[in-house]
Amino acid sequence: MRVVRRLAALAGAAAILIAIPGNAHAATPTFGETTTIGTHNAYEKDKYTYWAQALDSGASLLELDVYADSVNKRWRVSHDKPLANDNNCEYADEPSELYSKDRNQDLGSCLDNMAAWEQLHPDHAPIVVKVEMKVGFDNDAGLGPDEFDTLVSQKLGSSVYKPSDLLGSSYSTPDAAAKANAWPTRDALKGKFVFELIPGTVEESNPLDSYWTDEEYADHLRDLYAAGNIAAAQAFPAVLGAAAGDPRTRYSDTTIRPWFVFFDGDAATYVNNAYDTSFYSTNHYILIMTDAYGVSPAISSTDPTDAEVAARLSLLAADHASVITSDWSAKSASVLSSVATRG
Repeated sequence: MRVVRRLAALAGAAAILIAIPGNAHAATPTFGETTTIGTHNAYEKDKYTYWAQALDSGASLLELDVYADSVNKRWRVSHDKPLANDNNCEYADEPSELYSKDRNQDLGSCLDNMAAWEQLHPDHAPIVVKVEMKVGFDNDAGLGPDEFDTLVSQKLGSSVYKPSDLLGSSYSTPDAAAKANAWPTRDALKGKFVFELIPGTVEESNPLDSYWTDEEYADHLRDLYAAGNIAAAQAFPAVLGAAAGDPRTRYSDTTIRPWFVFFDGDAATYVNNAYDTSFYSTNHYILIMTDAYGVSPAISSTDPTDAEVAARLSLLAADHASVITSDWSAKSASVLSSVATRG
């Protein structure tokens, strides 16, 4: 059945570029009922000259790598420079300043760019901002979850769709809300950014760090809710890594498991191991499938044709992905903004 479904997905892929943008074929799908396309490490200058151009791209997910620079007490944005900024974010907080100012700025400027860009595009489709905390948080240096929330809130305010928005007045955990499909429709999420947090590669390889971003931010959410202050939280932590079953069982503290409704892992690992990814769509969890190019038949990780990207979207929508990502920055906006019905 899996092979038949894949062939059908490939056969119907060409229609996605015509029928899917604008979602005219669907009634009012929720955020958890669709599949979209994102760009890995969209802050890199070889992908987009300016961060605002990444926002222009139509992609439904854009990624930032963030270092908690404990020496200088700054949030750095870079792939491999923990004490410096190396990115396409500008020193610009007004629409007229975009596409022209000095780049290599910190996280605050990236958020300023987003706020300025949104003034030009107030009804933009929802954009997931995936933040890899490369070395994790450093609460002792004043770079912890509270400070992250404060910065995002100060820069973007009501433009952020937060965990408290998912909970509303009816649910006490994101898990309960997701299972009830309490996500808004995509139309209702126009003009919104949704922040996803994942542990960083440096953090994961640090033998002295056993308290990673995912667990620390989930603790943060649970404790904010208990204190009656969940509205302060700005992000959703993700369970990182493709795995069979419910990967939240890795957390020995069962009280944080219901605070995870984002999951993030390698597409080929999910598919090649025949993991039952229907678990995610049945519960309306958000499943980010990375390195989508690697699923058979493999395509270019950077420069596939538009038709190949469309086919990959259709293929992985059938495998219950919410967002598929790769380094596809050069694709047309009509492709990157495509929305498919999730399997």
